[in-house]
Amino acid sequence: MEPIAITGTGIVSALGSNVERFHRRMLAGDSGIGLAPWNDPERDGRKIWWGTVTEFDPLDWMSDKVVDGTDSFAQFALSAARQAMQQAGLDADGALDGMDMERLGVVHGTSGGGVRAFQKAQYMLDTEGPGAVPRKTQLQVWANMAAAQVALHYKLHGPNLTVTTACASSLDAIGTAASLIRAGEADVIVAGATEGGLSQPGGAVDGAFVPAMYYAGGAYGMEAPIEDARRAMLPFDVNRKGIVVGEGSAMLVLERESHAKARGATILGYLRGYGSLADSYHPSSPDPSGRWEARAMEKALKAAGVAPDEVGALYPHATATPKGDTAEIAAINLVHGKGRSAPLPICAVKGHIGHSGASSGGMAIIEALYGMADGVVCHTNNTTDPDPQAQFEIVIGKPKKHAFDVAQINSFGFGGQNASVIVSRT
Repeated sequence: MEPIAITGTGIVSALGSNVERFHRRMLAGDSGIGLAPWNDPERDGRKIWWGTVTEFDPLDWMSDKVVDGTDSFAQFALSAARQAMQQAGLDADGALDGMDMERLGVVHGTSGGGVRAFQKAQYMLDTEGPGAVPRKTQLQVWANMAAAQVALHYKLHGPNLTVTTACASSLDAIGTAASLIRAGEADVIVAGATEGGLSQPGGAVDGAFVPAMYYAGGAYGMEAPIEDARRAMLPFDVNRKGIVVGEGSAMLVLERESHAKARGATILGYLRGYGSLADSYHPSSPDPSGRWEARAMEKALKAAGVAPDEVGALYPHATATPKGDTAEIAAINLVHGKGRSAPLPICAVKGHIGHSGASSGGMAIIEALYGMADGVVCHTNNTTDPDPQAQFEIVIGKPKKHAFDVAQINSFGFGGQNASVIVSRT
């Protein structure tokens, strides 16, 4: 079976809106976690932290007409997709000439879609009446509009799909895209996922409007009152208390290896395997044994034809919640805890950027690709006391110099959405 090449990457994140800056700041230990734009300690009773995208202006990537008709999640996605297409050599004028546009497509994932636009429209209705509801609310809200805007921008006529599998959406979108290419349905697919943003461009507030989702995590008990931003999100740490909400987009360009080579593209790596299944345990909590998360990991390894001891680094879901991390530690132990000459190093990117929802798995893939190229596994930011149950190396303090050619990435979402992928340099 012909390998699936990765020829482009793009990102919008709390650490910056291009992949080189994102990777550089990851290695430097910079944090994208700060006070939420709407935080009012007197009103809220505590500090609420957020992984806010601050380095982003939609007008750098699209016309004011597109901005007017889109929610910020679609704007993030179009920016990340254009970055990926530029790196793949497919964004310049004439770059797509001669290609069959019915064989170029988009598979995009999101949890909330245009939830900000929906909340803002409801706020306008409640405060100013029916005439204040924005005319383009439907276009802004619908979850498929990010993929649609990417297709519209490039005039793509191939598969155009949106998946909504909570925080597994990146990996499920990318895995689905690879399956479509392998099935002969497409030559090139832009794939990834996006979450947010709830703030205005640059992380600004929108007048007196405060989105209900700002309070949703705390209402469900997913966040803890923490005074220090550096202690707010502690993946795989014994002192972990809960998540910090993040946002952003991560997109890849996938294509058949022969297609990439025929057009002279630089291949950044390969998507080797994908596994996805249902945990079917609880709407928000994983099976404590981790067995179904482990099974998704095993399916990805089998699809890739890779043995566990061939994996050189792992990028876990690692939400910093007591229940979530406990289950994933158990899952990684089941798959990678034994039979290795040295413990498997892992990097949990959420310590740097918060939990960027649907986009988090794609961000981890990007960090894995650049880590492989540089021979380094980034550390898990802020974590200082690794959980002793881990039978693997939680890299902390500083990046670890480590040559590796194969990485595994996990994403697990509400509803029991379990997904894992294998990527490689060659």
